[in-house]
Amino acid sequence: MTDDFDGELKRAADALRAASRVCVLTGAGVSAESGVPTFRASDGLWEGHRIEDVASPMGFERDPRLVWNFYNARRANVRTVRPNPGHHALVRLEDRYGTRFTLVTQNVDGLHRVAGTKSLLEIHGSLYRTRCTYCGEVLDRGLDALPAIPHCHCGAMLRPDIVWFNENLPPDVWDAAQIAASECDVMLVVGTSAVVHPAASLIPIAKRTNDATVVEVNMTRTEASHYADVGLYGPAGEVLPKLVAELERTA
Repeated sequence: MTDDFDGELKRAADALRAASRVCVLTGAGVSAESGVPTFRASDGLWEGHRIEDVASPMGFERDPRLVWNFYNARRANVRTVRPNPGHHALVRLEDRYGTRFTLVTQNVDGLHRVAGTKSLLEIHGSLYRTRCTYCGEVLDRGLDALPAIPHCHCGAMLRPDIVWFNENLPPDVWDAAQIAASECDVMLVVGTSAVVHPAASLIPIAKRTNDATVVEVNMTRTEASHYADVGLYGPAGEVLPKLVAELERTA
C-alpha cells in the first residue's frame, strides 16, 4: 500500500459519499484472493495446450472433450472456494446504493452472486450455465458434476455459456454495462489489469460520458491507472473493507 494510502482512502470515500450512481468493474484479481486461478497460466498454456484450443469455437469444434475437461476442472475448483472480504464489501456497497449500483464482472466463477450481489452483469458468461449448440437453450446447472460431454434434451451437445476468443459479448448484457458506466458518478475498477477489451472500454466511457471519478483498487498500477483519479494499491480483500468502513463513518 502507498504512503498516502489513508489520504487516497478518504478521497475515494468522499467521492462515493457524494455519488448518485456507482458502477464497479471487477476482474480476476478479486477471485484470485479466494483461490481461483487466473485464466491464463504464466506460460500461456493449460496442461500443455494453447488457451485458444480450450477457449474458442474452433477449439470446441475440434475437440469438445478437451474443452469440457478444461471447464469441468474449473468448475470443480470453484466448488472448493468461497467469496472473500472484497466480495462481501461490494455487497455492503450495493446495500447503500440499492438500484443505483451496478457491478460488472469479467469473472465467470459466480463468487459475486454467492456473496449476495444482486445487480450483477457477468459480461463473459458463467461457469454455472450451459448453452445448447443447436437450440440455444441456456440453463443454470449449478456446479454439480457434468458428464464428460453433456448433451441437451434435444440431443445436441452442450457448451459452457462462456464468451470465448473470437466471440462477441452478449448484446443485452454489454448494453446494460455501457449504460451503467455512462451514468455513474464513481467507477470502481477492482482486480483487473484493464487490458481485455471491450470490458476495459467501460473505464473511458465513464470518464468521457459523465466525468466519473475513477477509483482503482489493484495490487499495482495498471492500464486503468491512466484514467484513475484515486489509486488504492493492495489486496482487494483488505482495501475494499477499509474503503466501505471509511464511507460508513459519519461525515
